[in-house]
Amino acid sequence: MAAPVCTIDETGIHVPSYDSVLAYFQTEFRTIYGSDVDLGNDTQDGQWVAILALGHYDACTMAAAVYNSFSPSTGQGAGLSSNVKLNGISRAIPTNSMVDLTIVGQAGTIITSGIASDGTNRWFLPASVTVPPGGEIVVTATAEDAGAITAASGTITTIATPTRGWQTVTNVLAADPGAPVEKDADLRRRQRVSTALPSLTVLEGITGAVATIEGVTRYAPYENDTDVTDGDGVPAHSISMVVEGGDAQLIANAIAAKKTPGAYTYGTTAQTVVDRYGLAHTIRFFRPTAKRVKVRIALTSMIGYTSGIGDEIAAAVADYITALAIGGDVYLHRLYLPANLNGAADGTKYNITALTIAFDGDVLGTADLVLAFNEAAICDPADVTLVVT
Repeated sequence: MAAPVCTIDETGIHVPSYDSVLAYFQTEFRTIYGSDVDLGNDTQDGQWVAILALGHYDACTMAAAVYNSFSPSTGQGAGLSSNVKLNGISRAIPTNSMVDLTIVGQAGTIITSGIASDGTNRWFLPASVTVPPGGEIVVTATAEDAGAITAASGTITTIATPTRGWQTVTNVLAADPGAPVEKDADLRRRQRVSTALPSLTVLEGITGAVATIEGVTRYAPYENDTDVTDGDGVPAHSISMVVEGGDAQLIANAIAAKKTPGAYTYGTTAQTVVDRYGLAHTIRFFRPTAKRVKVRIALTSMIGYTSGIGDEIAAAVADYITALAIGGDVYLHRLYLPANLNGAADGTKYNITALTIAFDGDVLGTADLVLAFNEAAICDPADVTLVVT
């Protein structure tokens, strides 16, 4: 009987099952000591053979893990972090929340190490900000503390470091919350996008350049190559990027470096990029408008249901909604899968009898939620209400 080992073919590496390995060791053991030897689970010989089989199986599993670690599509942990360096990217470390601030002041005013505040958290401006002749400039500020620090639109209005000539500060859009260490799945997705940098199409190249910027979490590219404004409002012969997170100036620089000459950029966030010849170009893009989603789930508890399972349901639904792509609609029927914990064992301990959704402030219902191209759905576990009977 041939020993069961790892095999490699055109589809990858294959690991023998533990049962086949155990059967092999039992057969070889009986060949040596006789066919009548008792190898039951409750015998010393049976347990010894099982230990040997497990060691062999673990070695095969380790060989497969090593083999898979060399591919970005199957690598994990440190191996994946090493692989993506070949694409010029690295695993994102825990990040601070970021927000675009509108600074108003006297032309020529230089703000050094400026800090704004929302009354609870402090937001650091770039090291040096110079107010342009127009008296207004948009800069990206970073939260003092790492993590998902939030700030609603219009709440960052306090100048924490008074500077002569700096008059007002405000945030038109809500802050983009920081993120924890990048998960393997997210890093793989970003690695696939990064390969578009040397792409055959300009839009793919722009998307790849923006995706590699530190702090960027979600993004969506749009292009209108017709002679009329399209259904999303994108002007004729223009491109539009919707980008969540990341420094506004770095995003504008990436778009400017990859777009074709003369192509118009469409968006509400505008940054000035100066090329190597000293010419100033205005690059526009969108920050996604957050659309908070409320969910109400009515369910009947069964044996084994606990409040902890309820917390799992709320977290799973919230994570699913927040992970939707920019402009991605929220389909009611697709929420049943995360609401049932994606088929996990705890999902059998209750029965969902009703599920309704709505944007924050609207009446809950069963209609799908449609988002504009520059909107992004968000949801916290606290936005998911469970009615348990």
